[in-house]
Amino acid sequence: MDFEHLMRVMRRLALEAGDKIMEIYDSPDFEVKSKSDNSPVTEADEAADALISAGLRAEFPDMPLVTEEQAASHSQDVSTFLIVDPLDGTKEFVKRRGDFTVNIAYVENGKPVRGVVYAPAKGRLFYTLAEGRAVEEDGPFDKERPGKQHPITVSMPDNRGLMVVASKSHRDQATDDYIGKYAVKDMASAGSSLKFCLVATGEADLYPRLGRTMEWDTAAGDAVLRGAGGEMIRFDDHAPFTYGKPGFENPFFIAYAPGVLLVK
Repeated sequence: MDFEHLMRVMRRLALEAGDKIMEIYDSPDFEVKSKSDNSPVTEADEAADALISAGLRAEFPDMPLVTEEQAASHSQDVSTFLIVDPLDGTKEFVKRRGDFTVNIAYVENGKPVRGVVYAPAKGRLFYTLAEGRAVEEDGPFDKERPGKQHPITVSMPDNRGLMVVASKSHRDQATDDYIGKYAVKDMASAGSSLKFCLVATGEADLYPRLGRTMEWDTAAGDAVLRGAGGEMIRFDDHAPFTYGKPGFENPFFIAYAPGVLLVK
């Protein structure tokens, strides 16, 4: 894989999808439908998915592509592939809270090695460079020429008082009970894959998720986190977190800055 070309394409498509999403977000009204699992889907999800899918297939026609909105048609036996969540945080989008992201990642041998996370309503853009290091770019964003890039790195955690981030729309008692096992300095709530990026930038130390997610929800944020020196593991046994699992469904997980003294 030519990572220079890959990252140029992924960054451009994320920005183009973000423009399309914001056109709909800023409109007076938009349609919200329910998928088979009762999760919401909007015309923004569908428009962004079509845009990104067409762009990736044009540039990488031989690479398997997995996207949330076309999940039913995907092969179940892949370990190297592109994976897309065109609009992560649809509930935040529908409530006009801004915590939604465009996510594109490249998984190689079960590991997300490159990714881009764009939060268009917040004007924040995170991605891995060709060599794998993670950066945040300053806006405004030119689709062809990157602006000023700031290397990002995870925190040096103080286990006497950790910064913890958790889901805004999917918080539950099990998550609160787990967080209660740590000495917590402060808690933040965020939607979508922004939680990974907050750990990647050092704005948080720990992000536990004790709830259902799919690989397209996590791959891009996971890639950015790994590129910033962070780690993501399974919640149950602290084993390495991998992609290309049956049905593309994730187990519970912990994303964190090395140095956090994990508990079970």
